[in-house]
Amino acid sequence: MQLLIFIAILAIMLPLGIPIAFVLMAAAAILLNSIGAFNAFSIAQNMVTGTDNYALMAIPFFMLAGELMSNGGLARRLVNFADLIVGRFHGGLGYVVIIASVIFAGLSGSAVADAAALGGILIPMMTKAGYNTDRSCGLIATSSIIAPIIPPSVPMILLASSVGISTTKLFMAGIGPGVLMGIVLMFVWFFTVKKDGYNDKTYYTKQEAITILKDSIPALVLPFIIVFGIRFGIFTPTEAGSFAAIYALLICLLYYKELKLSDLPRIIISSAKTTAVVMFIVAGASAVGYVITIAGLPTQLAGVLENFIHSKILLLLVINAFFFLMGMIMDTTPNILIFAPVVYPVIQMAGIDPIYFGVIMVLNLCIGLVTPPVGTVLFVSSGISGRPLSGVIKGALPFLAAEIGLLIAFIFVPQLITVPFGWIMG
Repeated sequence: MQLLIFIAILAIMLPLGIPIAFVLMAAAAILLNSIGAFNAFSIAQNMVTGTDNYALMAIPFFMLAGELMSNGGLARRLVNFADLIVGRFHGGLGYVVIIASVIFAGLSGSAVADAAALGGILIPMMTKAGYNTDRSCGLIATSSIIAPIIPPSVPMILLASSVGISTTKLFMAGIGPGVLMGIVLMFVWFFTVKKDGYNDKTYYTKQEAITILKDSIPALVLPFIIVFGIRFGIFTPTEAGSFAAIYALLICLLYYKELKLSDLPRIIISSAKTTAVVMFIVAGASAVGYVITIAGLPTQLAGVLENFIHSKILLLLVINAFFFLMGMIMDTTPNILIFAPVVYPVIQMAGIDPIYFGVIMVLNLCIGLVTPPVGTVLFVSSGISGRPLSGVIKGALPFLAAEIGLLIAFIFVPQLITVPFGWIMG
């Protein structure tokens, strides 16, 4: 009964445009009242204790690092480096988008930050070179969701903290699938170039190549430091976030010299606002998580899914179909915080690897960022380009189809995730 009440609350309140944090608090209160245990103090207490989590401290640091890199010229240098590598091929700017997204993924951990930073640079470049603007926007939007898969990843931090699994292992498990996403998108772009007939190429002199490489090295080093440091226990994900913020500040301020001290208040305020929104949702979801537990929703869900538990593939297909639908109407953060604590007990009952499932869940929900009606990244690309949302969606379709196909492949062939993860973890 409580499961139906919970779903009804979301179905009624979310379309009204009520901020998700308030929806979650209302859901917690209504659910508590439905079981005759309403207590406003317990809701407030769980909102506070839910955010008192060391792992969550990584989020503001990575948010700040992303803002610093976007404003300090680092994103532009990554684009130049990618252009140096693949600009000589037909349709080179499309490959630049994908490679730059993979590299920037190791710096920002946010699909929105990736789309905003790279879209602001590459969409005008691609339009000027004669590319179809809608197609360019669609490629940038779908490439940007690689960012939450390759570490560092804000959604993975939230998932790990909400269900009690290792953030480090989740980070390492995302590397292989993230790189594979880039390869699949390049494969689709290859045929897009053939179809659309793009013939642009970019060539650099030896001196220009040396200059670009020299400028890019500080940006390229950071992802390796983060991954190496977390993998070998040199620092925790939270410490990696603080290191990334300090590193980005020093590089952009002292090496690139495109960031001024007068810019810092604006950048810090911007990252603080973004962090506050995320943490307010975390607080609301923590209250819901407490109520979900005492109301027995995991047991009720297990009862609903008990007919599928005997088949891991069937269970994964059902759960992922649900996540795909939820990703279309609700952002990644609330989806993770609301449903991960409910679904994970069922996953464990079925004997599915929690790290493997975590990667699939994050990927599925990130695909929701580029699917209407609530595709946050689609709105970013549309806003940057000035193109209507319908055009951007149309341009994204072939790349989106490839990513959905890859998600299905991960479900049927877990080794695509588990084998690279085993190599990385040794």
